[in-house]
Amino acid sequence: MFDEYKDLIKSDVADMKNSGGRQAGSITAALLLAEFVDSATWVHLDIAGTSTSDRASGYLLKGATGVPVRTLAQLANDLAKTSTLKKSRSKIKSK
Repeated sequence: MFDEYKDLIKSDVADMKNSGGRQAGSITAALLLAEFVDSATWVHLDIAGTSTSDRASGYLLKGATGVPVRTLAQLANDLAKTSTLKKSRSKIKSK
């Protein structure tokens, strides 16, 4: 991330603002989160743009799409499969 965006979350009355405005919103949101995670591995998913739909399309209904939920559920499923596969290979090698 680029430190020059930190100016957008500076505040006169607090340690920082929780929004840098519309300009570079996803970047400033990530910068805000970065202040609290210390050395933990983390990611900022900017999902607001896909959270609602003005019309029905395919399997999506008009309104809340659930796209972020579907994406995170798929990620969890993929990670679980990868983890299970690694454990299976580890057991085979140890025999």
